[in-house]
Amino acid sequence: MIPTLLLYSAVVAICGLAVYVVYGAVIAPRWNPLHEIDGPPVVGWFKNHLYPVLEPSVSPRVHEAFVKRYGRSIRIRGVGPWDERLLTLDPVSVAHVLKNSTIYEKPWQSRRLITSLIGCGMLAAEGQVHKRQRRVATPAFSIQNMRALVPLVFRKGSELGDRWMDLIVHHNLGAEKPSADGLTLDVCHWVSRATFDVIGSAGFDYEFNAIQDESNELFSAYKEMFEVAVSQGSVLRTILNINFPHVSALFPDKAMRTVKRCQEVIHRVAGQLIQEKKRKVVEGEKSGSSFMGRDLLSLLLKSNVATDLPPEYRISDEDILNNINTFMFAGSDTSSLSLTWIMLLLAENPEMQMRLRTELLSVAPTSSGLLSNLTEEEIHSLYDIVANLPYLNNVVRESLRLVPPVHSSLRVATQDDEIPTMYPVHRRDGTVDDRRSVTIPKGSFVHVAVEGFNLDKAFWGEDAWEFNPDRWDSIPEAAAQLPGLFSNTLSFSAGPRACIGMRFSIIEIKTFIYILLTKFIFQTTSHKIFKANVVLTRPYISGKFKEGSQCPLLVSAYVPPK
Repeated sequence: MIPTLLLYSAVVAICGLAVYVVYGAVIAPRWNPLHEIDGPPVVGWFKNHLYPVLEPSVSPRVHEAFVKRYGRSIRIRGVGPWDERLLTLDPVSVAHVLKNSTIYEKPWQSRRLITSLIGCGMLAAEGQVHKRQRRVATPAFSIQNMRALVPLVFRKGSELGDRWMDLIVHHNLGAEKPSADGLTLDVCHWVSRATFDVIGSAGFDYEFNAIQDESNELFSAYKEMFEVAVSQGSVLRTILNINFPHVSALFPDKAMRTVKRCQEVIHRVAGQLIQEKKRKVVEGEKSGSSFMGRDLLSLLLKSNVATDLPPEYRISDEDILNNINTFMFAGSDTSSLSLTWIMLLLAENPEMQMRLRTELLSVAPTSSGLLSNLTEEEIHSLYDIVANLPYLNNVVRESLRLVPPVHSSLRVATQDDEIPTMYPVHRRDGTVDDRRSVTIPKGSFVHVAVEGFNLDKAFWGEDAWEFNPDRWDSIPEAAAQLPGLFSNTLSFSAGPRACIGMRFSIIEIKTFIYILLTKFIFQTTSHKIFKANVVLTRPYISGKFKEGSQCPLLVSAYVPPK
C-alpha cells in the first residue's frame, strides 16, 4: 500500500512539474502583451537574440536592421522560450524607463553578481537603500569638490607622461638603431594603472603607486578581483553562482577563491583607512575645526554626519566601504577605457590628432615649461582654459558617443506599466498600433541600447558610425532632442541613476589627453583592434581574445618644429 502511495505521489509531482513547465514555457508567453509586438523570429526553443543585440562588433548593423523591419519597439527573446523582452530604440520610451527608476530596476541577477564582487554600493542598490547612499554621496561630487581634485589629476597625468618618456629613452638607448617610430605600448594597460592611481588618491587619499610598479598589496587585490569580473568564465558556473550562491560557496572554484582572498585584503586595508578617516572626522567635529580631507572617503564620512542629514538617511561603515569599492571599479575602468578609445581613434586619424595637438599647445604654459612648476592656482586656471577648448570638447564628446564604455543596460519592470512611445508600434500580425505605447507586464526585461541610440543614423546622420568630431559644431535637430546626461548621449545614462561621477570622469579624460597629446604622437600598429562587450566595451587584438584586453600603439615623443 505504502509503495503504491509513494508511486502515486511521485507521478502527481512529475505531472505537476510538467504542467508548470509547459505553462511557463508555452502557454504563458502567448498571453504576454509583448508577444503581440513584432520582432525577429527564433528558430529553436533555447535560441535567443542576446549575442547580436549585445555584441558591439555586430550590434550597430543589427539595431539598424531591426528598426527598419520591426519599428523602434522590438520584441526579442532572452534566456528560454518564456523570456519575452522589449528592446526599445524609441527616445520617449527610454526616457520613461530611465526616469522611473523605482518601476524599472536592475535585475536581481545583475545586482547579485555586482554585490558578490564589490558589495551593495550604488551600482547594485535599489529603492530606499540606493536613495540613502546617493543622498550621502551627492555632496562629495559637487562641482567645487571635483575642481579641488584637478591638481591631483594633473600630477598623475604628468607622472604617466614621464614614465612613458623614460621607457622610450631607455628603449632607444638599448637599440642598435633608435627608431623614430617610438615604442609600442599597451596604452590600455598603462592608462588603467594611472586611473587606478588617480582614484586611489582621490577616493581615499591612498597611494597605490601603480604607475611606477604593480606591487602594492591593495592595488593587487583590486586589480585581481576586477580581472575576475571581466574574465570569460564558465557559463554554467556563472548560472550556479547567481541562482545557488550558497551551493556555489560550498564548492568554490579558482575565481571564487581569488575574489575571497582579494576581499579579505580590501576589507582589512580599506577598513583601516575608513576607521582612521572616521576618527579624524569625529575629532574635527568635537573640536569645532572640520577635518579638511578632500578625498571622496573623507567627504562621504563628513556628509554622513552632517547635522542637516536626517538620522534615517545615514549609512553604515559597510555601505561606505561598498561605495568606495564601487568608485574604484566604476571610476578607474570607465575612464581608462574612454581614454584608450580616444587615443586609438586619434591614432587612426592622424590629421585630427595633429589638429587637436595644435589646439592644446596653443594654451600650454610657456614661462615655467614644466607642469610640475605650476602652482595649484595656475593649474586650475590652465584646466579652465583646456576644459573649454572647442575641438577638445568635440573630440571627447564624439569618442564617448562612438564608443560608450557601457554598451547597453538592462532593467526589469517591478509592476505592470504602460511605456509611452514616440513612434508607432508594429504588431506581430503586420498591423501598426497607433496608441503610441507598449504594455509591459511585471517581471519583463527592458533593454536600453546605449550604443544603439548613440549610433542611430536616424538621429545622428548617415555618418553616425564614423569618428567625426566636427559634427558637434552643429548636431542634427533630432539628436539634440535625445535624452541623456551628457551631450544628448546615453554614455553616462540619464535619470535618477545617471552616473554620479561624470564631472570627475570628464576632468580626468580632458586632463590626461592634454598632457599626453602635447608630449607624444600616437600611431597604430599592425595589430587589428576590435571591440567586445565584456562588462564594459573593451579593446582586444584580433586572434588574441584570450590574452585579455589590449590596445598596443606606437608612442613616440613629440618634438616641436624649429
